[in-house]
Amino acid sequence: MAAIGTTPLQDRVWVVTGASSGIGKATALGLARLGGTVVLACRDAARGGEAQQEIVRDSKNPKVTLMIVDLASQASIVSFAEEFTQDYRRLDALVNNAGIFTRERMTTPDGLELQFAVNYLGGFLLSHLLLDLLLASTPSRIVNVASSAHKGATIDFDNLQGERAYKGYKAYGQSKLAQILFTVEYGRRLAGTGVTVNAAHPGVIKTNLASTEIPKAFRFVRMFFKSPAKGAETPIFLVASPTVANLTGQYFVNRQVQAPSHEAQDPAVARRLYDVSVKLAGLGTDEGRGTPP
Repeated sequence: MAAIGTTPLQDRVWVVTGASSGIGKATALGLARLGGTVVLACRDAARGGEAQQEIVRDSKNPKVTLMIVDLASQASIVSFAEEFTQDYRRLDALVNNAGIFTRERMTTPDGLELQFAVNYLGGFLLSHLLLDLLLASTPSRIVNVASSAHKGATIDFDNLQGERAYKGYKAYGQSKLAQILFTVEYGRRLAGTGVTVNAAHPGVIKTNLASTEIPKAFRFVRMFFKSPAKGAETPIFLVASPTVANLTGQYFVNRQVQAPSHEAQDPAVARRLYDVSVKLAGLGTDEGRGTPP
């Protein structure tokens, strides 16, 4: 695969969140095979360490490092961003992959609904905290690993944190819709800067996500799901392919641009969600987390 811009692939630095298993791990392995530096951003040090060893072994690339971050904690995200900017002078792509599913409503230390926080707002915050480094490394990219589960979902601004009538699948769909709306809005805001923002639906993949939440009667269906390696193809493509260097704010399926749901294309909803998210993430405040573009 050809280099992007003027910097060879082996000199590039990529971050993948949720890289200890599933699509994140497969994405990190695929990128490591290209020769660049891959930073595994994981919550669990033991599982992350195992993934790091396996990726180094299978890719023959020693430039795979592990950093700890809990996407459910804004303090952890801020700490990660600070440590990363101290350790690395460039960032060529951030892959916001980490995701969870839960049937029951759970909250984070910041008081947010867990799926909304991990699947969406954590990546939203991290993308802003690392923006200066992305801008200094242009051309650079943000890739949001979304899902076709966004279809049929809406953003319920009156019940954004699921405090009333919580349903796990509905909250999951809303979090994935939020990812795509963020992709569209952030892509618009960063147009012309050299930083692109795109989203990917990896397909229905056999991962640990919701493996214990699926009713037993339907678990046999998992045998027909795609492998994590197959699901990683589009995220890797969006990180490394020169053919998408000038595309931003798009939703990709099987490495092709595809129209997301009608709700995901509503600019008014995208802007409203962005403004709400800025406040929920504490951006542009006296805490010094940076000012959104």
